[in-house]
Amino acid sequence: MSSSHAAAYTVADFDFDLPPELIAQHPAAERSGSRLLDATGAGLVDRVFRELPELLNPGDLLIFNNTEVIKARLFGVKATGGSVEALVERVLPGTQEVWMHLRASKSPKPGSRVRFADAFDAEVLGRCGPDNGLFHLRFAGDPFALLDAHGHVPLPPYIAHADGEDDVRRYQTVFAKEPGAVAAPTAALHFDEALLARLAERGVASAHVTLHVGAGTFQPVRVERLADHKMHSEWFEVPPATVDAVAACRARGGRVVAVGTTTLRALESAARGGQLEAGARETDIFITPGFEFRVVDRLVTNFHLPKSTLMMLVSAFAGYERIKALYAHAIAERYRFFSYGDAMLLSRAQATRP
Repeated sequence: MSSSHAAAYTVADFDFDLPPELIAQHPAAERSGSRLLDATGAGLVDRVFRELPELLNPGDLLIFNNTEVIKARLFGVKATGGSVEALVERVLPGTQEVWMHLRASKSPKPGSRVRFADAFDAEVLGRCGPDNGLFHLRFAGDPFALLDAHGHVPLPPYIAHADGEDDVRRYQTVFAKEPGAVAAPTAALHFDEALLARLAERGVASAHVTLHVGAGTFQPVRVERLADHKMHSEWFEVPPATVDAVAACRARGGRVVAVGTTTLRALESAARGGQLEAGARETDIFITPGFEFRVVDRLVTNFHLPKSTLMMLVSAFAGYERIKALYAHAIAERYRFFSYGDAMLLSRAQATRP
């Protein structure tokens, strides 16, 4: 974002009043039965998500994030008896070590132990992460196996109920493959096997990236000037097959459709050098109005939190005034918001094309 664009907006520009009853507490009865606000034309059209194939052309390319949500929330006690609530932010590859958010009356000291779920111990190695805001622990075994056996689904803070069996199934995409996310790529929750089959029958191609969504995705921006915000970092991978699929889509005149902001962030991060490049790395990309999109033509996404980085991202993609208008429409028409809510289909504003 250029300094002129940074100066043009403040965090307050991305705030809006949302009636609390529109925050979805449970998913729709059927994944593809959610509502879909079609914002690809001049007007706004209220649809059902299963109508998506009719809005895409043969030769278009859908790109999904195949990350798998892990049961990242844990409850435990320190050796001193004090209770602990933890949220694993990431599992360090090839180790028994994790970075986690940890809440306790007194922070545990390096060398101390925490017993989680009355089932396994973890050693506190110290502080880590941005501003030393996370804790570095070593589990007594494979973290993925221990979390799967003893952890809880890391439902977002605005969902009021404790996780249940329905959340285990529904706060996960049907094509989840690579474990590591602590929040779901929620736009992809609307896809079921029948819808995927219909898309394939229509001639819509598909590909995937992996971006392990972190808890920072729910954090509001707490500075007034956008340029002062420090974005959280997330690990992502764009495989060579996806780079080839994008090139083939371009060659046949198709459109690249990102399913979710996490997919868009991965693709645009991998193209920051000018061309889409395969590989795995960290990204702290902060997409705000003025950003030049290089890969994505359309975006499937849910409705986001006020003053969030994702509100800034969709405003950059579709246009600030356009997003204001469609959010006002969604509230007036009683769309359901956030992770378990409804979706919208956006076209990239012409002005943002490089």
